Amino acid sequence: MERNELYPIFLKVSNLKILIVGGGNVALEKLTFLLKSSPNAQVEMVSPMFREETVKLAQQAQVIMHSGYYNPSYLEGKHMVVATTDQVEVNEQVYQDCRERSILVNVADNPPFCDFYMGGIVTKGNVKVAISTNGKSPTTAKRLRQFFEDVIPENIDDLVKNLNEFRKTIKGDFEEKVETLNEFTKGLVEKKNK
Repeated sequence: MERNELYPIFLKVSNLKILIVGGGNVALEKLTFLLKSSPNAQVEMVSPMFREETVKLAQQAQVIMHSGYYNPSYLEGKHMVVATTDQVEVNEQVYQDCRERSILVNVADNPPFCDFYMGGIVTKGNVKVAISTNGKSPTTAKRLRQFFEDVIPENIDDLVKNLNEFRKTIKGDFEEKVETLNEFTKGLVEKKNK
């Protein structure tokens, strides 16, 4: 059986510099996805053309937009790049340039040219669940996202905040605190399994 070997992490993209190469529908989708999850993300875009909706969203989010064709100088100081053009050779050049500079890169709709995927995300306050299908089926990730949005209670954030306050009052070393919190929260799993 094939296995998803991706390592999930949650990036503080307000601390990272991101470049989106392209200005069409896919660029708009990636920008929307990124800003929905992280409104303070530091994003720049480069493209000879931008969709009107992309310009509006970019202006609202203070995204820096460069009107022109991609060249490697746009990678200077970037931590992460998403290539979304409809020109395969440009996207693959972006990938090669990023690999040479140790910059994480995602070429949209081209899994072999991706260091990471942008999966489905469910957010309820401080709780965030990310879903990956290993780049195989964005539609499945979307359906799973809808499922988790339904089953995760709206008041989950209250529980998280209360547990954070409770955690501060627990005495003992790290292992004792973890054991106490595990005991305190095991009812969450038991209720779901009944």
